[in-house]
Amino acid sequence: MKFSYYPGCSLHATAVEYGSSVQAVFKTLDVELVEIPDWNCCGASSAHNLNYMLSLCLPARNIAIAQGQGQALVVPCVGCLSRLKIADGVLRDDPARRQAVENIVGFSYSGDLRILPPLAIIGDDVGLEQVRERVRKPLEGLVVACYYGCLLVRPPEIAQFDDPEHPQSMDQLMEALGAKTVEWSWSTECCGAALSLTRRDIVEHLVTRLVDTARQAGAQMMVTACPLCQVNLEMRQKAEGERFPVLYFTELMGLAFGLEETERWLGQHLVSPLPLLQSLSLA
Repeated sequence: MKFSYYPGCSLHATAVEYGSSVQAVFKTLDVELVEIPDWNCCGASSAHNLNYMLSLCLPARNIAIAQGQGQALVVPCVGCLSRLKIADGVLRDDPARRQAVENIVGFSYSGDLRILPPLAIIGDDVGLEQVRERVRKPLEGLVVACYYGCLLVRPPEIAQFDDPEHPQSMDQLMEALGAKTVEWSWSTECCGAALSLTRRDIVEHLVTRLVDTARQAGAQMMVTACPLCQVNLEMRQKAEGERFPVLYFTELMGLAFGLEETERWLGQHLVSPLPLLQSLSLA
């Protein structure tokens, strides 16, 4: 099984562990990710606030490269995923803007490129049964709150993935790994990542509320699929008690699969998950 792959900027910077773990777990699942050549920044999260046409052309150039590869495009960063899917929607539905973007970027939009998050590939193409077969160290005793954030499933007409109000794809994956998930009502609430540098007061309030709510629901850590959410939730929490670990779902997949690289990923976090995992004999 082969897919084109767009890592985006975060997976080469603040989310290196996400990029490494995506590559490793997909290889374990016999999925080949082929990075598209000469990709560029998609413009998230500032371009659409500064220049609308630029916010279309930046992701459109990546779409142009990917559609020439002939495979569906996997985009791990939710911010990148949203910008690519928004641009794809405009190219599909707005002929005038499509022509303008095509002229600037220098390509002809085909409209047949599937743009997907890794969770969609795991759930729909690989299947949870294959995930269960790869588990070598079930995550027994670990209780997690799955945090989808506001962009992975919304707006639904753009995201076209899972339920925008009550998503379950990450929860089902965590359960397939042997972990227990909590039922909580904040899994798609915004963490304020776009304001992290400009309105720290607002962001600290949003993040602390999320962390406190996850802890009250019985979770021992949060799991996410968004690099912006992950680093924001680690940096800005002011909750009482011990700081709350926030991991990428692929890191827990690597842990359950028994991948040697997992310890390195876990050691790169601002809030170390190792004391918790060691207390459960998982690390």
